Amino acid sequence: MSTAYSELRAQLATLTTEAYRPELAEIDRLSTLEIARTMNGEDQSVPAAVARQLPAIAAAIDATAERMARGGRLLYLGAGTAGRLGVLDASECPPTFNTDPSEVVGLIAGGPAAMVRAVEGAEDSKELAAADLDALGVGPDDTVVGVSASGRTPYAIGAVEHARAAGALTIGLSCNADSALAAAAEHGIEVVTGPELLTGSTRLKAGTAQKLVLNMISTITMIRLGKTYGNLMVDVRASNEKLQARSRRIVALATGAPDEQIEAALTAAEGEVKNAILILLADVDAATAARRLQDSRGHLRAALHATT
Repeated sequence: MSTAYSELRAQLATLTTEAYRPELAEIDRLSTLEIARTMNGEDQSVPAAVARQLPAIAAAIDATAERMARGGRLLYLGAGTAGRLGVLDASECPPTFNTDPSEVVGLIAGGPAAMVRAVEGAEDSKELAAADLDALGVGPDDTVVGVSASGRTPYAIGAVEHARAAGALTIGLSCNADSALAAAAEHGIEVVTGPELLTGSTRLKAGTAQKLVLNMISTITMIRLGKTYGNLMVDVRASNEKLQARSRRIVALATGAPDEQIEAALTAAEGEVKNAILILLADVDAATAARRLQDSRGHLRAALHATT
């Protein structure tokens, strides 16, 4: 057995996410319903683990929103499940918040092919993470989130180290305490979800926790950037029939206007929900609505109170 293999095995033995649970040693002998109940019970502990990290999450979000407000990007980097979750969260921002695809980006170790097939060795390379970030020209206005259940994945740690050296804001999201990833980042978020139902299968509770935190980072950042009005997605991009119907419903909920006025406002605003709402609530024309939103940096609530 090689020295490197022995050291890695010893490291894994210290991780909560890799711990063996002897009480589940005969889970395969249970009925399907009993296994489902056990798994569901395990999942119920995840929100509480996230709740314990809310102050750290909020601080990271405020710092992220500040940088994005001045033109920075939000970049997620991870390997395996962690990488896939980052890509998923990033890919959902354009249709939900009308962001440009370059504003929120998910990078997975090994590239797009690794979304569906493991790329051997990619997660072990800090240099690969640095190269991926260099290709994007990471800089001081950007936020880089390294995601790793274990908190020891070289790709995620390398991403945070390289980004921090470039002056970017760095966040390390892991599911083990005292992780190398959190230590490397300016903002460490350690959601300790405990041993998994299947030993070491961190796509389970750890993956769920990561999804919840990434949801918070992107969603609350977008709220801070004025992408919502109350809890309405006023920057939604109506790219299909469902979203077109949702756009009309959002305008209706925000304004209470009749359908014919909603259609007229959306037509004048060229389909932009936020502009249509401002046209109706402030009783202004489309040009004035557009100018007010530009002056308020896209914040509808501020544009509504503008006097010019």
